[in-house]
Amino acid sequence: MTQRLSPGATVGILGGGQLGRMMAIAAAAYGLKTHIYAPDPESPAFEVAGRHTLAAYDDEAALVAFAAAVDVVTYEFENVPADTVHLLSRHVPLFPDDKALAITQDRLTEKTFVAGLGIPTAPFNDVAEVADLEAALAAFGRPAILKTRRFGYDGKGQVKIGPGDDAAAALAAIGHVPAILEGFVPFTREISVVAARDREGNFAAYDVCENEHRNHILDVTRVPSAIPAKLADEAIAATRRIAEALGYVGVIAVEMFVLEGDADAPDGRIIVNEIAPRVHNSGHWTIEGAVTSQFAQHIRAVCGWPLGSTRRTGRVEMRNLIGEDVDRWQEIAGDPELHLHLYGKGSARPGRKMGHVTRVVPE
Repeated sequence: MTQRLSPGATVGILGGGQLGRMMAIAAAAYGLKTHIYAPDPESPAFEVAGRHTLAAYDDEAALVAFAAAVDVVTYEFENVPADTVHLLSRHVPLFPDDKALAITQDRLTEKTFVAGLGIPTAPFNDVAEVADLEAALAAFGRPAILKTRRFGYDGKGQVKIGPGDDAAAALAAIGHVPAILEGFVPFTREISVVAARDREGNFAAYDVCENEHRNHILDVTRVPSAIPAKLADEAIAATRRIAEALGYVGVIAVEMFVLEGDADAPDGRIIVNEIAPRVHNSGHWTIEGAVTSQFAQHIRAVCGWPLGSTRRTGRVEMRNLIGEDVDRWQEIAGDPELHLHLYGKGSARPGRKMGHVTRVVPE
């Protein structure tokens, strides 16, 4: 039987951004304390946590002291250094574990893992030098997407290679780092599945999200998706297979593309794009739009609590407030049908996620 942390226990969170902030708020509702570890003095999660440690992720003494002060550790972003995770896991329970992190930190490892489960992905190939890239382009055709294997998000670390584009210039544009080329996929919709798996292997998924991006950043999420029920079931089943293969504990998000139907699959097909080993932007709607928010669900899972209900409370639309969008806060706050969430960040730089707004329409 899994040992459940009691109210009053402390959850350690690596990372001080908005995801850590919303996890800390959710933990507080359960009487759990939080301790944020982050290197940025302006981390918005510091404002809502009982304690925080301001230190670098490679500060061994600070990490050991942090581990001694908490009962479990989780993280809000997937680019936590591997050495940090290994050190902490020797001192305190850590979820999701280092296996999930290692696989999802590297796009090549991630795609290989997913394909090995028999789950479709876009065609992909490892790229170390220009010759590799040219060979992959010959195999996949153009357009294709060149991505860094590590550290890319919200469209960063990737470049589209179209007809006539120079392969060497594309590799130079991402800094000649280890990369992966993905064949272009003519998708009709972008969807995601946000789900959770607990320490005992129980699994619970939210309804499939339908997502729209603006300048490679998530703009709008609508739930439920308009895809056929058969495809939604397939998407959730694929997410469950991924979580079980990872031995995953916590909330996981799997981003997917929906392809047009054909004679063999009239309802269309789904392919996996990326895995996020954490709470996810496309799950923010769950704060008001589901019985249990993704943040509360993650806290439940890592603390050994039973998973909560993922039932929707209505039809939901969530919009990100990106950059100067946040200047509309008074207008949004004046609409009684909207739920405004601001992340406490300072400057509203272009492309920076400053908050989100959610509308729930009862069904």
